[in-house]
Amino acid sequence: MAEAGSFAEKVKQQADIVRVVGEYVRLRKTGKDFSGLCPFHQEKTPSFTVSPVKQIFYCFGCGKGGDVYNFVMDMEKCEFPEAVRTVAEKCGIAIPAPRERSPEERKENQQRSVLVEMHREAQSFFVKQLEATAEGRAARAYLEDRGLDKEALERFGIGYAPSGGDILLRQLKAKYKETQLVESGLISRDQQSGRLFDRFRRRIMFPIANDSGKIVAYGGRALGDDMPKYLNSSETPIYSKSNILYHMDRAKEALRRQDYAVLVEGYMDAIAVARAGVSNVVAGCGTSLAEAQIKLLARFTRRVVVNYDPDTAGLAATERSLALLLEQGFEVKVLALPAIGDKKADPDLFIREKGAAAYIEQLKGAPEYVDYLIARAAKMDLTSGEGKLRAVNYLLPYLQRIPNKLLRSEWATRISQQLRIEEPVLRESLRKAAAERSGVVKTKPELVSRAGRPAERRLLQMLAEAEEFRMELAKRLQEERLYQGLETEKSFVALIVANLSGEPVQVSELAGMLEERERRLLYEILFESGAEPSWEEAESCLEALRRRKVEVELGEVQRALESKPAAGELNGLLERKMTLMRKLASLAG
Repeated sequence: MAEAGSFAEKVKQQADIVRVVGEYVRLRKTGKDFSGLCPFHQEKTPSFTVSPVKQIFYCFGCGKGGDVYNFVMDMEKCEFPEAVRTVAEKCGIAIPAPRERSPEERKENQQRSVLVEMHREAQSFFVKQLEATAEGRAARAYLEDRGLDKEALERFGIGYAPSGGDILLRQLKAKYKETQLVESGLISRDQQSGRLFDRFRRRIMFPIANDSGKIVAYGGRALGDDMPKYLNSSETPIYSKSNILYHMDRAKEALRRQDYAVLVEGYMDAIAVARAGVSNVVAGCGTSLAEAQIKLLARFTRRVVVNYDPDTAGLAATERSLALLLEQGFEVKVLALPAIGDKKADPDLFIREKGAAAYIEQLKGAPEYVDYLIARAAKMDLTSGEGKLRAVNYLLPYLQRIPNKLLRSEWATRISQQLRIEEPVLRESLRKAAAERSGVVKTKPELVSRAGRPAERRLLQMLAEAEEFRMELAKRLQEERLYQGLETEKSFVALIVANLSGEPVQVSELAGMLEERERRLLYEILFESGAEPSWEEAESCLEALRRRKVEVELGEVQRALESKPAAGELNGLLERKMTLMRKLASLAG
């Protein structure tokens, strides 16, 4: 790592590893070496040793070891060049003057410095607006309703962007050029008139800092019905949303100390979890988790609990994040919070309603990601071979990412038991998929019917084409949630939302929001020929989905009965089974 004759080698020869390590660890001399409590894992008896003769360290508990650079890189979560500079500074070794930068490099550095300074000034402006204006007081009242007191506002630097449209602009333009104002992402330019105006207006402002703690962007939460609900800074020379995790600057030390991260979706969720005492929490900045964000997280830990919102978008984001995290070798758990009454609970709502202790208890019990996925697959229609095949295909890409063969075998057994799939068939499917490097279980076409039952395929056509009653149909489906658990669920959600908005249904736009498999299925269904849609036919299809919903619930109750429940639970299950059987009989009639 340190080449012979290099500055790094010179620093290493002159550095005193005991002195450097001693700034982080309380060391005690034991013979010719020094010992102390390991900074890389929790321990009560010292197993961490530093050798001044060999200039190395080693922990007999966790196995961490190396030279002074390895130690600093692990402690500071930095790369080798930065570790060399850090050790040199700690040991009083003069650092050679850096090479002369090119004019372009000097210009870029100056530009970034200016943008960072602008964001620092904007932060002071937003905080003052929240504290000292009538609009700000209204925003504070809203934040207080959300459980954020004065301490929380100060701790997280929350501010307010007024509705005027050019108040921040007037403050900044006396000091900065127009090009700098626009480059900052704080000020926008009207494309037609060329007029400058504040990008953020009538919004609660959450400062976004990079991992070194410098504010480089903002997330603005609208007050009232303004859209979009959340508006982030645009990409700038100092901010790329795929490279930054919200709250990372405050979470670094806790991530290293506890060796796991809680990953949530939004600013309010991150703030709520941090205030609950879980300081090792980070959030995406209004975007799907990106590879660069995962690599940033990997500098501090490779263990994650994903706790996204429980809505359809949050479930999809959870599954996308799982795939990316597993590819990067993370150990992953998934926390799906229980509902609060009839409301699906995100972390913020759950903590406000149930308290910090209840959330921490849920966090401790978060299941491994495969358990979470099995529970998701169990909600599919498993009464047919086709449904079981879909469940296996849903699980297979994740199961293949388990590196340990014994663990992969254990999960295969659990999947077969919980989803009532023949274990030899499942194992053979997994073996073939692994050999072919495929994420799909192949089967003979004649054994599996088309994806989606006729009733759901026809209803999707009607939601897109039946101008006379498509809105009423969307209302019925939404009220009864008849689409939940269907293979076509995401297509139903997209079409229902579009219909209830009252706007014309733009199929191409809706399809663009779906994953490739769902998009292809939707197009396939919409291109099928069929008779002129009628409400009578729609009612018939709705009845078919109602029967299917009862059959699925009846299957769940039957599986619960077969699991030998306690006496108190048994009576309730038997009663529920009779109720469902009567309901199924009435629907069949």
